Amino acid sequence: MPSTFFGLSIGNSGLYASQAGLNTTAHNIANIETEGFSRQVAKQQAGTALRVNSSYGMVGTGVDIKGVTQIRDSYYDLKYMKNNTMYGAYSTKEYYLTSIENYFNEVKLEGFLTNFDNMYNSLQELSKQPEDLTVRTQVTNMAQSTCDYVNSLSTSLSRLQEECNFEIKNQVERVNSLAQQIAIVTKQINTIEVNGGTANDLRDQRALMVDELSGFATVSVNERIVGDNVGVTSYTVKLDGQTLVDNYEANQLKVVPRDTKVNQLDATGLFNVCWSNGQPVDLNSPTMGGTLKALIQVRDGNNKEGYQGKAIASAGDTTITVTSTNKNNVEDLNIASNGIITIGNREYHYNGFAVTKDEDTGEFIYEFSLDEPVKVDVNEETAHIGKQVDYKGIPYYMAQLNKFARTYAKAFNDVHKSGQDLNGDQGLDFFNGVDVVTGKNFIFDKSPSDEGNGYLFTSKTGAYAGDYADEPNFASYYLLTADTFGVTKAVYSDPKKLATASSIENGVANADNVQKLLALKDDVRMFGQGKPAQFFQTLVAEIGIDAKQASNFAENQMNILSAVQNQRLSISGVDQEEEAMNLVRYQKAYNLSAKVISIMDQIYDRLINYMGA
Repeated sequence: MPSTFFGLSIGNSGLYASQAGLNTTAHNIANIETEGFSRQVAKQQAGTALRVNSSYGMVGTGVDIKGVTQIRDSYYDLKYMKNNTMYGAYSTKEYYLTSIENYFNEVKLEGFLTNFDNMYNSLQELSKQPEDLTVRTQVTNMAQSTCDYVNSLSTSLSRLQEECNFEIKNQVERVNSLAQQIAIVTKQINTIEVNGGTANDLRDQRALMVDELSGFATVSVNERIVGDNVGVTSYTVKLDGQTLVDNYEANQLKVVPRDTKVNQLDATGLFNVCWSNGQPVDLNSPTMGGTLKALIQVRDGNNKEGYQGKAIASAGDTTITVTSTNKNNVEDLNIASNGIITIGNREYHYNGFAVTKDEDTGEFIYEFSLDEPVKVDVNEETAHIGKQVDYKGIPYYMAQLNKFARTYAKAFNDVHKSGQDLNGDQGLDFFNGVDVVTGKNFIFDKSPSDEGNGYLFTSKTGAYAGDYADEPNFASYYLLTADTFGVTKAVYSDPKKLATASSIENGVANADNVQKLLALKDDVRMFGQGKPAQFFQTLVAEIGIDAKQASNFAENQMNILSAVQNQRLSISGVDQEEEAMNLVRYQKAYNLSAKVISIMDQIYDRLINYMGA
């Protein structure tokens, strides 16, 4: 049979329950603006009833507080993580492609087309006054301005690639920091919950860190109970299927600067990302997402136009021959002069290469010189330099600038060298590049894309057979890149060297060679896109489309992410009106419990002090 004072005990349990509800409500209200905070509720349950030897059988014992739990839906958590990963990728691409678009912005007064037109306007004047040194100087100045614009684009893209590379390092460091914090918080959670508590606020902190982590890369989480439900759980976070956090241990990523370049115009020291044990991380994996993948795509994206072919070599050879490549003209060749070529699953460092043109097929045959001998026989195994990144990133646009500079320079030089200057000397190369070691211009031979099977060129200056065997600056157009594209120094410093006539014997007023140079402006066969200006216009339009697409995707994904977040907050968020109602509800419950105790006190007072006398 219950104690005579049983009613006080029941009233007291009500007071405690109401107090717990009020405290929980106050905690919710205090954290209404706290990012990542989940609404908490005090779980109440009727106390265990007592059996009595009376007709009514059992009697209630009041109320028990079974714990304070957070309201959270794992479905929306997973949905948010997935969409945050996608938004991270799209927003990153939007930022960098918008930057590239701004570099190529033709709305500016001094865009490419403006400089290009100015150059041809000056050439038009030269056709009327070929002997005028002032007009000749104006031509070289306008031509150099056009080159300067191409140089500036190349420099801007290079700086953007460096910025992108630096951001990869920053984000890897942030991923590592989050992984360590998640491991620490997981240990704190288990320490509290193994003793019967519920670490709601710590769980919110961990979930918020996982949310942030999902923006960097594709992540998945798994929590399972360990043992016989003693309050300890095992918590695992995986990054694209690879374990990042295993309970209290956090694996770390690291960035390793490349010793060599993949593309000619790559910035120095681009980072590869790997685990702390040296195992590489494939950030370009089809299942990977987030800002890290987007940064890799922007930094390394070559539109799947990276170098590849079939390799042949015998064990012990210090050279590798590569045939059936996707690079059969010098204008499209953008591999670094020394780097790493991958054959099968083996990597070999090469220090240079030579190219010949097959006499039957016209295809290029590459011979790479290696730093160390080939380890095993190689028989038409797949060879590649860098990776095929299916995205139009910075390397792709750098390659397009190189293609323009080489193709246009070759066409212009071929015409210019067919004429004579004011001194009666044969014309020099008008457009040129600069040897980064000597600072000198090159002397260009015919492109191997021309007729002439068996033609040889190498990745270096010199080393040519035939008439130019002793000329150290003799080179292929492969060495002409957008960053050093310019007017040949000898021509720029001495406008008399402009070859305006096919022959000076016809008089200094003869400008028939200038007419040929003027015709190049409308040469629709020079590029696949048509005229030289159309090549550039197409490139600008392509960038505009890519940037607009990235912007649209980012905006749409932001809307989806916001919708998911609102759905999640509708369940786990703190609503001020609801909490205000809870305050009133618990206040009334508290007052009623207090009333119960007051009445019981009066009853017991009557029972003890008045009935015994």
